[in-house]
Amino acid sequence: MKTINTNIKPLAALAATLGMATSLTTNAAELEITVQNLTQGIYYTPIIIAAHTSDAAMFRSGEMASSELQALAEGGDISSMSTLLASVSADINENPAGGLLGPGMSTSTMLSTSDSNMYLSMAAMILPTNDGFVGLDSWMIPTEAGTYTFTLNAYDAGTEANDEIINGAGAPGMPGIPAAPGMDAGTGGSGVTATETNNYVHIHRGNLGDSDDMGGTSDLNNTVHRWLNPVAKVTVVVK
Repeated sequence: MKTINTNIKPLAALAATLGMATSLTTNAAELEITVQNLTQGIYYTPIIIAAHTSDAAMFRSGEMASSELQALAEGGDISSMSTLLASVSADINENPAGGLLGPGMSTSTMLSTSDSNMYLSMAAMILPTNDGFVGLDSWMIPTEAGTYTFTLNAYDAGTEANDEIINGAGAPGMPGIPAAPGMDAGTGGSGVTATETNNYVHIHRGNLGDSDDMGGTSDLNNTVHRWLNPVAKVTVVVK
């Protein structure tokens, strides 16, 4: 596995200047991609996978989230991210699992990349969280055929306080967690926090939870909904 850090522009900026520069790389690829959820009690919302140029990115650690990433991380909505990726001629695969990807489960899909799209990214909201997501940022697709395996971390989009209150909220800017798919959460939490000091994309601190199903500070269960990174395993077979 090779991981290459590149100086990349946010997708929105690239879309505004599309056509001013083109890549000279010509190396199309056929990829078989498998994503496995490594957590005990966390679910992934629909995953979006894309191959793109070196100038594009779904997210960048240490920078502000785009509105497209906010929609994905707070409510699992990948539609605006897909539209933005399409505007920069990315090769896109949406929702390979056909819905939620539960703990321990895997999903596999194929992705054909065009000549210039030699960087792979993916993202999905993780539930139950306020604005957590699992993500891959601009992994350079190897030119040599073979099988490549690596792990992914969970990120915090930095767009919402991690109050850990399940209230059905999923629209950008609305505090709260949309749902706990495993039906193993509590109710009546007062809220872990109402503010966050880091509003940039960063490694998620993880859910705190508590052991009080009818109150406490969190609606999340501290024996089910906590995790340590990494949270996903990805296997890419380059044909």
